[in-house]
Amino acid sequence: MVRNTIIGLLAAALIGTGFWGYSENQEKNVVKMQTENNYQRAFHDLSYQIDLLHDEIGSTLAMNSKERLSPSLAEVWRITSVAQKDLGELPLVLMPFSKTEEFLHKIGDFSYQHAIKDLDQDPLTDENYEDLETLYGQAGEIQRELREVQSLILNDNLSWLDVESELAAEDEPLDNSIVNSFHIIDEKVGGFSDVHFGADSTNISANDKEINENLQGDKIGEEEALQVAKEFLDRDTLDGVEITETGDGLAYEAYSLVIPDEKHNTNITMDITKVGGHPVWMLNERDVDKESLSLNKASEEAKQFLNNHDFTNMQLVDSKQYDNIGVFQFVKLKGDVRIYSDEIVLEIALDEGDIIGFENFAHLAHIGNDLDTEPSISREEAEEQLNPSLQIREHHLATIENQLGEEVLCHEFYGTINNDTYRIFINSDDGREEQVEKLANPEPVYQ
Repeated sequence: MVRNTIIGLLAAALIGTGFWGYSENQEKNVVKMQTENNYQRAFHDLSYQIDLLHDEIGSTLAMNSKERLSPSLAEVWRITSVAQKDLGELPLVLMPFSKTEEFLHKIGDFSYQHAIKDLDQDPLTDENYEDLETLYGQAGEIQRELREVQSLILNDNLSWLDVESELAAEDEPLDNSIVNSFHIIDEKVGGFSDVHFGADSTNISANDKEINENLQGDKIGEEEALQVAKEFLDRDTLDGVEITETGDGLAYEAYSLVIPDEKHNTNITMDITKVGGHPVWMLNERDVDKESLSLNKASEEAKQFLNNHDFTNMQLVDSKQYDNIGVFQFVKLKGDVRIYSDEIVLEIALDEGDIIGFENFAHLAHIGNDLDTEPSISREEAEEQLNPSLQIREHHLATIENQLGEEVLCHEFYGTINNDTYRIFINSDDGREEQVEKLANPEPVYQ
């Protein structure tokens, strides 16, 4: 009896020890995963900020008004601050990366000094613009190198924890792809020519209150919401659907639906307003592993989808491809005027051509809005406000939201300087340069 009791106690202790060891190991794995995820996030955020930095410096080169130049330089300063923060979160303190950190710091100082100046009294000199052109080219070099590292990490599934371990071990010579790539970037930055650093997206916000104020139609029930979803998704049935009412966080009332997509083993989620039964957004986060459809063909599918669902007078103004997904931005047309505040965004999977993303916030927020679309100054008068170096390729009338949140009618120009393309909005009332945007160049393929 005593023997059996002792055996039982030993077995229980052994099981307890095993469970403790297993729990301890699980906790360590969770911490490792969180650390790796933080490193990955910081690096991809850094790459994104360098993309923004390159584009924003490029935009300053196309500007021709002091009112827009100062905010743009301030934005350069803000972006460099965020990039430095992201850089500081990477395990690079044990390796020399000081030249790149110094480069970002100096760009921040340069842009801040000129952003706070009175450019009417002390305008940028020709030398300052030469410095900006040099910085633009240098930021482009760092952008390309970081994209190479990004591609390497994603394609080879490299780990930042391995980088941290190798740096901490201080083994020489180091043979790590990420470390070697950052060494190359830092050496290139060190070889940049001197710059005189010490020298003397339509942002439209459609909020919930605007949607609530503009919604039209009678209130619908759950059965009617399900019917709206069937028609929107072109389905006869919605087997396994879950429907709930949205919480108090939204100004408008809506139904939230979760619909199984058995074909792709995912769920489709979407919101439908109670008033009028308008789809607000829809998302199907399924894997899209191949491309069978061209971006141009997918754009035609997107146009047809909007027509089929009574979204009329919408014009395609932008299309991009991310991996095997096409993203299409449509804006409302009032006559020949583009209303950028009234937009719909669609995502199409390029393997099967189905809609996997839909965003309707801005369109719902601007239902019934009546805007003045008669310009006070002519196209020719607006062109006089453009940078003389800009080669004009295209012109439209368009309304955008300015920095004060006001909707303004503008002359919209597309033009090029050297190999870069810009979109510039000139206020149609007073000729003010409202917005300058450098458009993305075709994305290179990294092996």
